[in-house]
Amino acid sequence: MWRVTLARVSGVLLFMSCLAQPAGEWARMKPMVPRGYLCVRAASPVTVDGRLDDAAWKQAPWTADFVDIEGAVKPVPRYRTRAKMLWDDKYFYIAAELQEPHVWGTITQRDAVIFQDPDFEVFIDPDGDGHEYYEFEMNALNTVWDLRLVKAYKDGGPALNEWNIAGLRTGVHVDGTLNDPKDTDRSWTVEIAMPWAALGEFSRKPSPPRDGDRWQVNYSRVEWQIETGAGYRKVPNTPENNWVWSPTGIVDMHRPEKWGVVEFTTARTAGRAVKPGPVEAARDILQEVYYSERVFQSKAKRFTADAGELGLKPVAPGLEIRLTADGWRASVPVKGGKGGQRATIRQDALFRVE
Repeated sequence: MWRVTLARVSGVLLFMSCLAQPAGEWARMKPMVPRGYLCVRAASPVTVDGRLDDAAWKQAPWTADFVDIEGAVKPVPRYRTRAKMLWDDKYFYIAAELQEPHVWGTITQRDAVIFQDPDFEVFIDPDGDGHEYYEFEMNALNTVWDLRLVKAYKDGGPALNEWNIAGLRTGVHVDGTLNDPKDTDRSWTVEIAMPWAALGEFSRKPSPPRDGDRWQVNYSRVEWQIETGAGYRKVPNTPENNWVWSPTGIVDMHRPEKWGVVEFTTARTAGRAVKPGPVEAARDILQEVYYSERVFQSKAKRFTADAGELGLKPVAPGLEIRLTADGWRASVPVKGGKGGQRATIRQDALFRVE
């Protein structure tokens, strides 16, 4: 489904604007370093009720606080948001705490456009190729929207809204009251259990993951400025805030190349940091080629295999670009990776390591 709001650049308007200025986008995206999280195995059962009071959650650290989707160029969010994760043989567990003085929600129909309410969102690309990824949204009423993207909107999508996460379990707990503007609330918490069987439907990686596997994951919170009285009213002509775990640098969550890195471990405690590795470094090199090709094509009406024409300076060692029947393909060695590995990308942003 194409998604367009005042500032939430998704869908047709996003697609057209991307064609006009992809170079400016990459200039803002490039400095964003994906955040990392070590996801430990649950040591005991998890009851999905939104309360986060199970013993298992005590072993899972909180993520860093969410920031504006554009990064440090924008103010620190008004309210704190953070998440944590666990896994076992059946589920990927996600929890989040959203501080909020006025918890409200209106949407009760599944697969409606949930972000018209304040919401919490999950984005998962199991194999990190930028295609065939999952999106999930929920509001404080525990109404959900789950969908699958064949490609990012900027590359033509489409979104498959009819896809559902079979066996999904969700819960919400409100520390305060729901839809009562007369008082001040404290927060709402969400708890999600996504079955590995569903997450593996469109993945080229094992699901459940193996010890040490890395998935690309991101989280977003949509927050609206409101006026209170007899009820809640969005402040007119005011765009929503987009607060995220790992910022993309631009107002668009559909840039999986800048999502966070979640590493799954069979350990019971998270004793080390997760940092971008050789694959992420190669991805950045190839994303610069991708965005540069988009700029070049919009002006010259053709693609090029010449790094000089693309303005790539300096040229990464071992970078190869060749034209194909349907566009172009670029590759670069994965420095420090397994022997002989090369990362590749093509005109629709499909990224692979071969």
